[in-house]
Amino acid sequence: MPAVTSGKVLVTGANGYVAVWVVKSYLEKGFAVRGTVRSESKAKHLRQLFQSYGDKFEIIIVDDITKEGAFDEAVKGVDAIAHTASPFHDRADDPSEIIVPAVQGTLSVLHSALQHGAQSVQRVVITASCASIFEYGATPRVFSEKDWNERAIREVGEKGRAAANGDKYCASKTLAERAAWDFWNKHKSEVAWDVAVMNPPYVYDPVLHEVDKPEHLNESLTLWWNAVVAGKLTDEELVTIGFGWVDVRDLATAHVRATTTPEAGGERVIVSAGTYKDQDFVNIAHRLYPKLPAGNTSYDPAKAVHMISFDASKERKLLGIKYHTMEEMTRDTLEDFIKRGWISV
Repeated sequence: MPAVTSGKVLVTGANGYVAVWVVKSYLEKGFAVRGTVRSESKAKHLRQLFQSYGDKFEIIIVDDITKEGAFDEAVKGVDAIAHTASPFHDRADDPSEIIVPAVQGTLSVLHSALQHGAQSVQRVVITASCASIFEYGATPRVFSEKDWNERAIREVGEKGRAAANGDKYCASKTLAERAAWDFWNKHKSEVAWDVAVMNPPYVYDPVLHEVDKPEHLNESLTLWWNAVVAGKLTDEELVTIGFGWVDVRDLATAHVRATTTPEAGGERVIVSAGTYKDQDFVNIAHRLYPKLPAGNTSYDPAKAVHMISFDASKERKLLGIKYHTMEEMTRDTLEDFIKRGWISV
């Protein structure tokens, strides 16, 4: 399988929470980066953030990622692509509001790579999600890369607008990832590049993208803020709500290693540091900063039941990431919030 150890990487949706860290990780490893954003106003922060890299970092405007040929110019002359641009929210009324941009945005960049980077591009890394892997069930279950979230697709297909917003999001991620694999399998004999897909659960840790106040945090950090800082969850919610998690810095590292590791080509990879209940984060935060909420003090992590967990053994074998601990992630996130003047401890 081809791999890329130097050259230029295209990062789509470069101003997003995960994407900014991905850009930073590529630049730190010596790559040049071309980032796409939807408007010039979204480029200003990135230009300032990465100005020390000079011409190693450039920005190109792609105002609508669903348009045919949207990425035609962006893919020219790059050696690899990291496609991170996809909606992440649970506010869609009509499922198409989130499914269409997720699927069409993914296919758009792949079409452009087929037409204008068939031989120059060597690897395409796609930021997917564990949302395309897990399904809700009545008993605890460990999910692997062999699993697909067929349930969410059925729910949306049967219920349409009445489907749960979480199912709409999960369906968008499942359909977008499946479309990527179908596209590559159809065209792989025509191109030099292959595909590697990174599947993270919830992503947390400090902010690099442009955010002016906590109310404008991305979806995952808003949930974390509400649980850990704002104390908005009930005692029952704190010890029952949970999932898998990964530090955004480790996910960014995964993208770089998926680019540079030959064996990552053609692989679907879960990138997860482990499981949590919200009270786990609250416990660490309260110990570090006692003014923060204590939450449910009766919680015993040894008795926590994790209904959904993920087998990340493939990542450890292929990419070998040394994950940040939950303590490190919590500390660094709170220190970032303190520096921004969002919390007083």
